[in-house]
Amino acid sequence: MTSAQPVIAVLGTGIIGAPVARNLAASGLTVRAWNRTRAKAEALAADGVQVADSPAEAVDGADVVLTVLNDGPRVLEAVRAAAPKLARGTVWVQISTVGEVVDELAAFADEAGLVFVDAPVQGSRQPAELGKLVVLAAAPESVRPTVQPLFDTIGSRTVWVGEDGTSGAASRLKLVLNTWVGALTHGVGEALSLADRLGVDPRHFVDVVSGGPMDSGFFQGKSAAILGQDWTPQFSVDNSEKDARLVLEAAERVGVRLDATEAGHRRFQRAARLGHGDKDMAAGWFASFDADA
Repeated sequence: MTSAQPVIAVLGTGIIGAPVARNLAASGLTVRAWNRTRAKAEALAADGVQVADSPAEAVDGADVVLTVLNDGPRVLEAVRAAAPKLARGTVWVQISTVGEVVDELAAFADEAGLVFVDAPVQGSRQPAELGKLVVLAAAPESVRPTVQPLFDTIGSRTVWVGEDGTSGAASRLKLVLNTWVGALTHGVGEALSLADRLGVDPRHFVDVVSGGPMDSGFFQGKSAAILGQDWTPQFSVDNSEKDARLVLEAAERVGVRLDATEAGHRRFQRAARLGHGDKDMAAGWFASFDADA
């Protein structure tokens, strides 16, 4: 690194990227942020984040670059745009959910002489805002002292899953976790939609599950969102559809049939077509009905 206090560039300031940038700046680091829609980045200026007009401007002189964009192709596009100002040896921490595209990103990092850290995060808006994300990370031992303080700022814990970021081990673990997240989301959504149409008091369903072996914080959060019709996006239907698609693409490559995930992917697509793509993933509930309930 070029300085005792590293300069951090954050490319992407959406639901996860904005609180990541804000928390890093609050820890005393110099943080520059770029976002495709500049207004989202400008909202961070009050938190001490420097807003850049382009990826290249954001990374100029940065010690660490964090990419927090919607998918792999957008990540690659942003880093390619930043390439003229990326010094060889710069640490690139990739925390987006990119699926199999991680191999392309790792190849570009090698071509550009960047140190690639594969570090997708588990969590949604609230954990990101609280600095309680779980960081899934793969990187050489030599770079971990550089990135661990950053992970400690944005997350509650770091799970190191490999010593080579280019292996994609962390990104593939994220696909496995997203398979489970989708199953939980659709499970509670379908149960509550059936209760709605059967005339069953949904509070009785929640009451029976609460405190038992099927209970979880996720269940409580998503059931409360559905019952309260509160679709404030912690993680959107559109992003969930994308994540399910990435899971299915990986499964097809290795010859694994994921029937539940395939059905869940169709539910997210249906909810989006009904106009709920920008709502919280719990709005997959709407997919149970032919039209808005």
